[in-house]
Amino acid sequence: IKIIMETIKLKGVIDFKIVRKNGDVETWTVNNTITNAGKAQLALLAGDASATPFTYLAVGTSTTAPAASQTALVAEVTDTGLARANATVSRITTTETNDTLQLTYTWTATGSKTIEEAGIFNAASSGTMLGRALTSTKTLATNDQLTITYKVIFA
Repeated sequence: IKIIMETIKLKGVIDFKIVRKNGDVETWTVNNTITNAGKAQLALLAGDASATPFTYLAVGTSTTAPAASQTALVAEVTDTGLARANATVSRITTTETNDTLQLTYTWTATGSKTIEEAGIFNAASSGTMLGRALTSTKTLATNDQLTITYKVIFA
């Protein structure tokens, strides 16, 4: 008897872009930590049509290191035009056709805020956090635009 085992690994990659009000552009990429609760929700999504998918992006101000046991951003931003948002959701190809979930959203800051963390959620508030990453310290000023493209790769 031959046993075939398949392994699926999740990898989160986040592309950030800031367009400053003066037109300067800054881009960078970070990897994220997939949470234990996020993995459990993905398992539920695989077998329960009523499960809630991940469609929201959020940013925060904490530099606390990411951990798989976390269930929320440590200090989620709810003001200055940077509150949690319903992202544009798509599937893209990384290795195999449509193997990557992609969420994209652009915020326009209405005040000054230093962003340190980002996460992906399945609700407009609370909900399950699939992944979290530190952004590296980025200070936004009024009218700066922050775009996050969050990719969850099923490899």
